[in-house]
Amino acid sequence: MKLFIKISLKTVIKISEKFYLVLAGGVGAAKFIEGLVQVINPKLLKIIVNTGDDIELYGLKICPDLDIITYTLANIIDKEKGWGFQNESFHCLNVLKVYYNLGWFNLGDKDLATHIFRTDLMRSGYSKAEATAIICKKLGVISELIPMSNEDVQTIIHTPTKAMHFEEYYIKYKCEPKVLNIEFKGIEHAKPINKILEYIHNAYKIYISPSNPIVSIGTILSLPKIKESLEKVKDKVIAISPIIAGTTIKGPADKLMQSLGLEVSSFGVAEYYKDFVAHFVIDNIDYKLKSRIESLGISTYCYDTIMTNLEKKKALGNFVLNIPS
Repeated sequence: MKLFIKISLKTVIKISEKFYLVLAGGVGAAKFIEGLVQVINPKLLKIIVNTGDDIELYGLKICPDLDIITYTLANIIDKEKGWGFQNESFHCLNVLKVYYNLGWFNLGDKDLATHIFRTDLMRSGYSKAEATAIICKKLGVISELIPMSNEDVQTIIHTPTKAMHFEEYYIKYKCEPKVLNIEFKGIEHAKPINKILEYIHNAYKIYISPSNPIVSIGTILSLPKIKESLEKVKDKVIAISPIIAGTTIKGPADKLMQSLGLEVSSFGVAEYYKDFVAHFVIDNIDYKLKSRIESLGISTYCYDTIMTNLEKKKALGNFVLNIPS
């Protein structure tokens, strides 16, 4: 009987322990998460990561957003570039360029090791989620990273001249071509990792990071039941705007929003999120938009969201942590 009571108590503690959930893209999300883990126990953080940017090149399975978040939490990210390893070399890539006409996509020697290991795991039968968990454990990451889906989804950008993978649009063409349409290729066959819907239901708070609302967060939202699940727990969902003064710090969110007919502003992001977000953080610069956003039924907060150093990342993390929900 004593043994039974001890097991039951442990079970209750495990179930009742509160945790925080983040929906994440790449660089903007990584900065936010880097600050968040300064103010909460990283073990209590679960991160759903966009995999619509995933691409196969050189025969390797590459997951840009997953790797940026993983390297950031492992404290090995190149902070200047915002991706890849610190103190990276590119000897292998220089030889690959001789064999492939893919000089626009940069992969460092250390970074390639991750892609080789992931590809080997997945070809051995491990799912993307399982491979992610193994990589995180190897690199000492204690927060739980969850790819949005095990199935392949590719973000395709349609331009007047051709359709191309988002990475090609972003890196090779520097987001310059006009965007006619955005396609999530394979989304009709994809489904969220099983535990994601459970995590949405049980999370103490849910943060939508300051990532591209269209091709980072939007990809996650396009999966079955994600948006509906968020709507059911709307009161605990807090989003941070990636748009400041009508533009982005990094990436083409402004151009992609414009292509969909959305207002390129914090208000436009709030309007896009209004069905499942109850709390919205905008930069102090956009304080004039506060009342307009609140007219959507969203509690709105002004704060310094430009995360130029660790202290500012930590301050933003602490601010959102204390938003009542």
